[in-house]
Amino acid sequence: MAKKLIATLSDTGMFLQEWFADPKRTGSVVPSSKRLATAMARWLPKDPNSFVLELGPGTGVVTDALIARGLREDKLVVIENNSKMAGLLRGRFPRAQVITGDAWHLDTLLRNRQIESVGAVISSLPLLNFSEDQAETLAQKIRAMLEPQGNWVQFTYRIHKMRPRGAANFRLHASKIVWLNLPPARVSVLQK
Repeated sequence: MAKKLIATLSDTGMFLQEWFADPKRTGSVVPSSKRLATAMARWLPKDPNSFVLELGPGTGVVTDALIARGLREDKLVVIENNSKMAGLLRGRFPRAQVITGDAWHLDTLLRNRQIESVGAVISSLPLLNFSEDQAETLAQKIRAMLEPQGNWVQFTYRIHKMRPRGAANFRLHASKIVWLNLPPARVSVLQK
């Protein structure tokens, strides 16, 4: 119990430090809550051999929930732009493919690893920090990499909107507000 508390405090400290250094890149001052992580992790692909792409995992709260939900670690590909957080993730998830890079280059980053498609994209990227054109560019790349009927799971702090930026060419499959998160967040599940 004490180990978990120390890890949580350490992760929160890292988020605060990185947010102060670059708020547009980090997007939050604290890691996602376990409830938000669980709400996102329930949308894994039905095929256990499909890869899952996680964008902007931070310190790995959602990543933990994905593994706890049954995702094989070797089927997880993570793209984290922050090199400190990526290093932390490599230590915590040694069998996952942790890529330090820009999510807007996800197509190139995945193809460099011979991954042609993914069954789900689980995104904690702060899309509100980017223009609508940038979000649309990202959404097009996500759509191109998703398997048929694949899910793009995105959370946002703009809880009054059911669809995140860039989601116009996706079918809204589900949407839920997670009130027990700081701040409250909406999880939207979009299908190709």
